Amino acid sequence: MGAWPSASPPPAASPPRSRPPPAAGAARGVRRGAARLGSARLGSAPCGRGAAAMVERADEAPLLFWAEGPAVSAPPPAAEAGSGGGGRRLGGGWSAAPWGGAGPAEAAGPSRAEAEEDQIVAVFVVTFDPRTGNMVEWCLPQDIDLEGVEFKSMASGSHKIQSDFIYFRKGLCFGLACFANMPVESELERGARMKSVGILSPSYTLLYRYMHFLENQVRHQLEMPGHYSHLEAFYDDKKGVLPDSKGTATSQQPVHWLPSIHRYMYPEMKITHPAGCMSQFIKFFGEQILVLWKFALLRKRILIFSPPPVGVVCYRVYCCCCLANVSLPGLGGTVPESKPFFYVNVADIEMLETEVSYVACTTEKIFEEKRDLYDVYVDNQNVKTHHEHLQPLLKINNADKEKYRRLNDQRQMLMYSQEVGEDCSSCEEDLFILFFMEQNNRIFQTLMEVSASQDKTLTADHARGMGLDPQGDRSFLMDLLEVYGIDVMLVIDNPCCT
Repeated sequence: MGAWPSASPPPAASPPRSRPPPAAGAARGVRRGAARLGSARLGSAPCGRGAAAMVERADEAPLLFWAEGPAVSAPPPAAEAGSGGGGRRLGGGWSAAPWGGAGPAEAAGPSRAEAEEDQIVAVFVVTFDPRTGNMVEWCLPQDIDLEGVEFKSMASGSHKIQSDFIYFRKGLCFGLACFANMPVESELERGARMKSVGILSPSYTLLYRYMHFLENQVRHQLEMPGHYSHLEAFYDDKKGVLPDSKGTATSQQPVHWLPSIHRYMYPEMKITHPAGCMSQFIKFFGEQILVLWKFALLRKRILIFSPPPVGVVCYRVYCCCCLANVSLPGLGGTVPESKPFFYVNVADIEMLETEVSYVACTTEKIFEEKRDLYDVYVDNQNVKTHHEHLQPLLKINNADKEKYRRLNDQRQMLMYSQEVGEDCSSCEEDLFILFFMEQNNRIFQTLMEVSASQDKTLTADHARGMGLDPQGDRSFLMDLLEVYGIDVMLVIDNPCCT
């Protein structure tokens, strides 16, 4: 008898596989909108109750609606005949561009840069077999290495939910898979049929475009197993070039790699997240986002635990990475990349053992015991670390509270300006990313100026000017100087020694 979907390979099953992540980035209209927010208009606060209500409305989840979709029911006897090879009707019907979900603006065609990045290197179907466990049922191209993908695209514990979506990472590629669970009257399938349909790409920034298509396709595979013509057509239309292990393309067409998150320069950022992503991140963690901010800026290994559904948790990984954006040139050439790994499972342990910095999420509680794999463990809203020298960073100090208050004030002002029609160019996601980027830039600009000065002395006044608490953030500053190799002398007294 096979086990329920598991991240670890069953004894008699094929070997484990691994896989990609989701969308990250920032937005285009940020500078314009944020400049207005930073002007005198910020001082003329709206009616507190009305603005708070607007923020509350924004917090209500377009994002959480993804957490678990409607149940998939068995097809009626007179279901669509044929293999799905001809028509494009599926479920509620398809748009003219079924896999893009493109509206009139997108139908005109993406920009050249977007078209070059919009490359799918693999499409696959994963199923749960009661006898052998998770397995790749079908894929294109047929010779691609998908080892581990069968466990990444069907998270451990998925049998308890009806639907989910998962971002993950495999090698140099990223993936998005949509999972669905349909009850069936079959003893062989143990009363449930479970499948995932997913894609791999060199970049995760455009994967979100195909969420609706993948959701339709996984339902199609549950109701009409074995019919892959729509997936074949999708791959023929979108296929790109698979990079080799050195990051170079294996054919003449170039693969355009997106820079890692901490190298993003503001003007080149793209909107790649779902509406409400940042808003719910703030609402979920509250002041704790300032704790996560410090750990992200220090490039710590951050692991977020949550039971399924895992899709919303993948967005928390993305938001956490966005906390560490810095747009100053020439900073931290030797600093490890902040890598979003998104969903990981026990099959990834060997890979995680070699990583010095990452942000990931898992549904496997066993990871909590493997302390050598992470620096920071997040369970629900509980952020903790087993490293004694990092313990002071868990405390919320007065400077953190002030930053959180300013962030919420700006959120309220943005909601108010959008409500009265003054500002339609920026969104809360823009504000969130720019808020932390400007905070980070201010810190590193100050540190580099002090480093370039004659006495190289960093004082309490410098700390306050950076928006930090001279006492409460002392250990954070010391770690920051060490991680980024900045040569300054910290002369802030240790409160334990005064």
